[in-house]
Amino acid sequence: MTQSSLAQLKALTTIVADTGDLAAIEQFRPLDATTNPSLITVAANQPENRVLIEDAYTQAKAEGYLHDELIERTIDILTVKLGVEILKIVSGRVSTEVDASLSYDTDATVAKAHELLKLYKEYGVEQDRILIKIASTWEGIQAAKILEAEGIHCNLTLLFGLHQAKACADAGVTLISPFVGRILDWYKKAENVDHYPIEKDPGVLSVKQIYHYYKQHSIKTEVMGASFRSVDQVLGLAGCDLLTVAPNLLADLNNEQRVVTAQLTVDHVHSNHEATHQAIQKDDFKSQLEHDLMAFQLLQGGIDGFIRARDQLSTLLRQSFGIDATIHH
Repeated sequence: MTQSSLAQLKALTTIVADTGDLAAIEQFRPLDATTNPSLITVAANQPENRVLIEDAYTQAKAEGYLHDELIERTIDILTVKLGVEILKIVSGRVSTEVDASLSYDTDATVAKAHELLKLYKEYGVEQDRILIKIASTWEGIQAAKILEAEGIHCNLTLLFGLHQAKACADAGVTLISPFVGRILDWYKKAENVDHYPIEKDPGVLSVKQIYHYYKQHSIKTEVMGASFRSVDQVLGLAGCDLLTVAPNLLADLNNEQRVVTAQLTVDHVHSNHEATHQAIQKDDFKSQLEHDLMAFQLLQGGIDGFIRARDQLSTLLRQSFGIDATIHH
């Protein structure tokens, strides 16, 4: 009997669940899981997580926080509590995201990462099971460089181009999450195209380019494809170091028996002896980002979206606990 496409894929690639839904993680038993502010907000709306929210609020209040700071602290505690629950199910790591409003502040990002890890430690979770998730701005990447030097593992997200991937390599980050679906969405709109065959899918090609560059230059940073729109996109990157996939697509993969073959393998990558990897400087990074309209717009749009999601969660908490205050962003 043919194995499911998901089982075949797991033999080629580490599959990570892209969700805060504990039931979905329990069902698909991935090695790792990733969360982001949007997924945390969705999880907070699930009745079964009401106890986690109340516990987070009670803890923040007991610590002496008030008003806006009380809500912000509650969100951080809730984010970590969900991570702790996820780690009871998965055997690997969970990615926990720093507040996106800090994406252009290196020092504040480092400080927030330390706060989150201190909370995890209070719940008995060691930092080697946590990936601190940071947007791939120049400032975010420099924060990751500081954290990695301290032995804190980072996942650089909202990554849309090779220039971002190069800077992440220079910073020695543990893992990057290049986005697939959002790149496809952008090109479909920009070029007024309804469909790309998978071999021409701009999101899939972007991740392949980064993967090949890393392997050619023996860069140790792991590549985790993210933000998928279809099973075809996921299978188009079979063999990538890791792929983080939403529960609906994991279910589709589990129900399919399509033969899965590796689309990315280290064997296919020839070492590039002609062009050595050159460290990318801040001015070059900023210039390349500004000249890549797709990456520029999607990076900022992604940050804005995560800030909005956190604000929605803030509003939800204020309503739940009867707190009147202005959202601070």
